[in-house]
Amino acid sequence: MRHPGSFACTSPDNTSAGGYVRRRRLIPIWLAALFFGSAVTDAANAQAIISALGESNVRDAAGGALDATVAGLCGKGPGSTGVEGLVHRGQGWEWPPKDPVLYRLYEVLVVYGWSYKAIIQEKFGDGIMSAINFRTSVERKVDPAGDRVVITMDGKFLPYMPANEW
Repeated sequence: MRHPGSFACTSPDNTSAGGYVRRRRLIPIWLAALFFGSAVTDAANAQAIISALGESNVRDAAGGALDATVAGLCGKGPGSTGVEGLVHRGQGWEWPPKDPVLYRLYEVLVVYGWSYKAIIQEKFGDGIMSAINFRTSVERKVDPAGDRVVITMDGKFLPYMPANEW
């Protein structure tokens, strides 16, 4: 599905998608993940999001099937294998990704992944950063040499259980 409008939701009025997102304290990254099938919501929230984004925008992005879009946002769409709320996070990826933005994110992990891992271990001990208890954001930072993209990853640290505690 193509996205149905601005996930950044930058419009200032309270009747737009931006106002709805701010009132509900929805996170733009989560909203995008919802439309790309990596998150789920309930039917009432799905319908409210669709209304805020504009039904015609959503209908155009979904190919005209509004009821199917509501079902999909609730995890009841194609590929849900009949289990309500089941989503397939991370599927549909091609490795390495061919999209330039996705490739650069992949490249960051290829180049800096082991460094991130080493510094996390130094600062926190043996464990991982959760991608379940996780927040992320994308910001624009004005810079005289050219604006910069700031991506924040904020995951709970989960220590590995020592073998003697199994």
